[in-house]
Amino acid sequence: MTAPGATTSYPAHREVDVALRDGSTARVRPVRAQDRDGLRDFLAALSTDSRAFRFFGGGTNLEWAADWAVDVDYVNRYGLVVTTGADERIIGHAAYMRTDNRTAEVAFEVADELQGQGIGTILLAHLAQAAQDADIPVFTAVVLPSNHKMIDVFRQSGFPVEVRALPDALHITAPTSATPDAVARFDERDSVAATAALRHVLEPDSVAVIGASRKRGSVGGELFHNLLQAGFHGPVYPINRQARVVQSVPAYKSLADVPEPVDLAVIAVPAADVLDAARECAEKGVHALVVISAGFAEANDEGRAAQRELLRICRASGMRLVGPNCLGVLNTAPGIRLNATFGPTFPPSGGVGFMSQSGALGLAVVAEAEQLGLGLSSFVSVGNKADVSGNDVLSYWESDDATSVILLYLESFGNPRRFARIARRIGTKKPIVAVKSGRSIAGAKAAASHTGALLASSDANTEALFHQSGVIRTDTLGELFDVASLLSGQPLPRGSRVAVLTNSGGPGIMCADACEAEGLKLAALAEDTTETLRALLPAEASLANPVDMIATASTEHYSQALKAVAADPGVDAAIVIYTPVMGSSAGEVAAAIADVSQNSPVPVLAVLVTATAAQAPLSAVGVPSYEFPEEAVRALARAVRYSEWRSRSEEPPDPPDGCQPGRAAAVIASALSSGRSRWLEPDEVATLLEAYGIRMAEWRIVNSPAAAAHAAREMGGQVAVKAISPTLVHKTEAGAVELGLKGGRPVERAARDMRARVREQGHEVEGFLVQRMLEGGVEMLLGVVNDPVFGPVVACGAGGTAAELLKDVSVRLTPVSQRDARDMLRALKSFPLLDGYRGAPKTDLDSLEDMVIRVAALVEAHPEIAEMDLNPVMATPDGAAAADARIRVDLAAPRRPWPSV
Repeated sequence: MTAPGATTSYPAHREVDVALRDGSTARVRPVRAQDRDGLRDFLAALSTDSRAFRFFGGGTNLEWAADWAVDVDYVNRYGLVVTTGADERIIGHAAYMRTDNRTAEVAFEVADELQGQGIGTILLAHLAQAAQDADIPVFTAVVLPSNHKMIDVFRQSGFPVEVRALPDALHITAPTSATPDAVARFDERDSVAATAALRHVLEPDSVAVIGASRKRGSVGGELFHNLLQAGFHGPVYPINRQARVVQSVPAYKSLADVPEPVDLAVIAVPAADVLDAARECAEKGVHALVVISAGFAEANDEGRAAQRELLRICRASGMRLVGPNCLGVLNTAPGIRLNATFGPTFPPSGGVGFMSQSGALGLAVVAEAEQLGLGLSSFVSVGNKADVSGNDVLSYWESDDATSVILLYLESFGNPRRFARIARRIGTKKPIVAVKSGRSIAGAKAAASHTGALLASSDANTEALFHQSGVIRTDTLGELFDVASLLSGQPLPRGSRVAVLTNSGGPGIMCADACEAEGLKLAALAEDTTETLRALLPAEASLANPVDMIATASTEHYSQALKAVAADPGVDAAIVIYTPVMGSSAGEVAAAIADVSQNSPVPVLAVLVTATAAQAPLSAVGVPSYEFPEEAVRALARAVRYSEWRSRSEEPPDPPDGCQPGRAAAVIASALSSGRSRWLEPDEVATLLEAYGIRMAEWRIVNSPAAAAHAAREMGGQVAVKAISPTLVHKTEAGAVELGLKGGRPVERAARDMRARVREQGHEVEGFLVQRMLEGGVEMLLGVVNDPVFGPVVACGAGGTAAELLKDVSVRLTPVSQRDARDMLRALKSFPLLDGYRGAPKTDLDSLEDMVIRVAALVEAHPEIAEMDLNPVMATPDGAAAADARIRVDLAAPRRPWPSV
C-alpha cells in the first residue's frame, strides 16, 4: 500500500481520448489544480436533482466542492475529468478517496445533457485502473435509493457489484480489477461508439468535397465526379475558392458558406492547406472527415507534427477522422450509393466489406472485385490510421446487415489485443479473411533467450493472433479473393470430406493430392451414390472418388452426378472440374453446375481449366470458379478450418488454482528497485515460479565446489551442476553445465573445472546451482517474450540445446485457455514423442498443459516479465518440471485494458 499522504507527479500517461455512444470523441484525463474554476462551473450547471444525488442535498457549497475535487495526490486521492471542445469544457468528473488499506470510496457526475452517452461507465473503468495501480482492490459508494442512474452505471459496467441497503441509502461494493465480463461490456459499449462514428463516414446525410475541381483527372475532380456518378442519395457540396461552378454544380468558396448542415467532409487539398480546412469543418459542426491528402506521418517529421495537429483539431471538436493519406470510402447500398474515392471503379453491390491500409492496393482490389463479379457492401481505406482504425471498421461491419464477409489488407496493428477480442466476437457470425504483409522481420534484434531467438525473426505473433481469433489468413491477394468468393456465395462446409467430379483424370489426381496436402479427406461415397453414378455414367468411368466421368461427359452427366454426390451424407463439399474437350461446352457445363448448386446442401466449387471466360453463370449464383484445382482446394481448406473454429464452444481462460500474485509482485518489485532491466537470480526465479505453482526440479545454490559436493550427497542420485554468473546467458555453449554426475567427488571436481573454464572466457562465477536430474522424459521448451505491440507471447516446443535448430514451436498470445494449451502441444511436429511414440511411455500431458497455463497466467498478470525461458522442461509420465529457468524483468509501460481512440 502507498503510504498515506504520498504524492506523485501528474500522471500524463493516463490522458486518453475516448469515443462516446454517438460516435463523437472526448478526452479523459486526471484532474489538475487549474481545473478548479471549470469544475465549479460544471457543478453549477448540473440540475438540482443531479447535485442532490451527488452531494445528498441541493444546498452544496460549490466553492468548497471545487476545492475538494482538485485536492488530489494521484495515489490515495485521485480524480478524473472528461473534457470536450477546444476550451476543454468539463462534462464529467469522478474521484476516489482511500478509506483504508483495501478500500476507496468513489463518486462521479456527468453533465445532464450528456447522460446516457456512456461517460459514467468510462469514468468508472479508468478510475478503477488507477486504483489498481495504487493497490486499492475494492471500490465502495453510498448512493441514494432514487439515484438509479449511478446504480445502473455500476451494474452495466460488468464489474461484479454487491448492493446492501442502509437506512435511507444503498451501499455499493465492487472490485477494481477488470473481470472478463467488464472487458466484454466495455468492448460492447466501444463497438456502439465505433459504429455510430462510421455511420457518419459510410452513411452520411450530406457530403462536402473540399478541393473539388472542375478538372477531370485530378484527385479533387475525380472524387467529386464519382460522388455524382454513383448517385449519392444526399446533397454533395463542392468547395472551391476560385470556381463558381464545379462540374455543373454551384460551388462554395468555404464550408461556412454552405447553408445546410454537413455530415461528412472529404478533404483533397495540398497538405499545407489541410489544417485550415479541418478547422473550418470543426466550426461548421461536421461529424467526420476523410482526408485524402498525403504528406503527413508517412512523409517526415514535419508531416508527423501536422498529423498530430490535425488529430488535435478533430478531437477538440469531436469529429472522427479517416486517413490522412487514404484513397477514400464507398458504400454500395442502394439507398446510399456513396463513392467518395478517386478510383475509376464503383463495384457491384454485394455482401463483402473490404478495408485496406494501402490506398493504391485498395484501388486494385476494388477493380479486381468488379472483374470477378464479387460484390462489395462497403470499402474503407484507412491510410495512416490517425484516428479511425481497422478495429472501428470491424465494429461497424459487425452490425451491418449488408456485410456477410469481411476482407482486410493489413500492414500493422494498432491494438492487437483489442483486434483479437473484436475479431473473435465477429468471427462467430461473419468470416474475416486477411492478408497481412510483413511476414519476415528484417534486421530483428538479437534475443538473449531461446524463446526470443525463435520468435524474433518469425511471423508467429500475427499467426497466433489470427489463429486464436478465428481470422482466415491468406498468403496472397489472389487467395484472398479465392476464399472470399467461396464464403460469400456458398454455405460453410460441415467437415473436411470432399467429393471430386472431373472429366479428365489428370486434374482429378492433382485435386486429390492437393486435398491430402491441405488436410482434407476424399469422401468415401455411399453405396447408393455409387450405384446412381454407375447407372448414369459410361462403363469406362471411374466411380471411386475422385469420380472420373471421362472426356465424353455431357452436361447432363455433370448435372446428375453433382446432384448425387452433393446429396451423399458422407460428403461435406464438392469440387467440380471441367477441362475443355469435344462433346460439351464450358458455358453449358457452368450453367448446369450453377443450377444444381442452388439446391445443394454442401458448398460447390467449380474449376474451369483454361475456360474461365465461361464463369458468368457461376458468378451469377455465387459459385466460386477457379482456373486450377489447387486454388479451389486451398480456399476450401481455409473455409473448413474456419468452420471448425466457429463450431467450437467458447472456452474462456480461467486462472489456475493456487497462484500467489502478491508474492510474485514482491519478487519483481525487489528486482526492479534499481530501476533497470536485469535477469533474476536463481533463487528469485525459483520463488517467482513457485508463486504460480510452476514446478522446478529440486535444486540448491552453493558458493563453492566443496559445497556443491555436499549438496549432491544430500540429494542422492544423479545431479546437474551449473555455474552462476550474471554475464552468462547460454550456459551450455560456455561449458557451464555438467549433467549426470553422481557422488560428492565427481561433483566437486566438475565444479572446480567448470569455474576455471568459465573464468577463461571472461565470466566471474559467483556460485553453483546443484539440481536433481530428472530421469527420462522428453525435453521441451516453454518460454515468453513480452512483445511491445502484441503483449506477452507464449511459446512451447521442442527443447534442449537444439531448440533453435529444430524450430518446432507453437505460439499463443495471452490470455491462454485450456484449449489453447492443448492445441499448442498437438500442433507440434514432435507431439508424437509426448504421446508414446513407438511404444515409449506416454508423458503426463495434463501436467504439461497446466504448466503452459500457469506460465501464461504469470506473465499476463505481471507485464514486467520481459523474457522467460524454461528450457529444458522435462515431460515425463510422472509430470512436467523445469530443469533450467531464466527470467528477465523490466519496467513495463502502463497497461490500458480499456480501448481508446
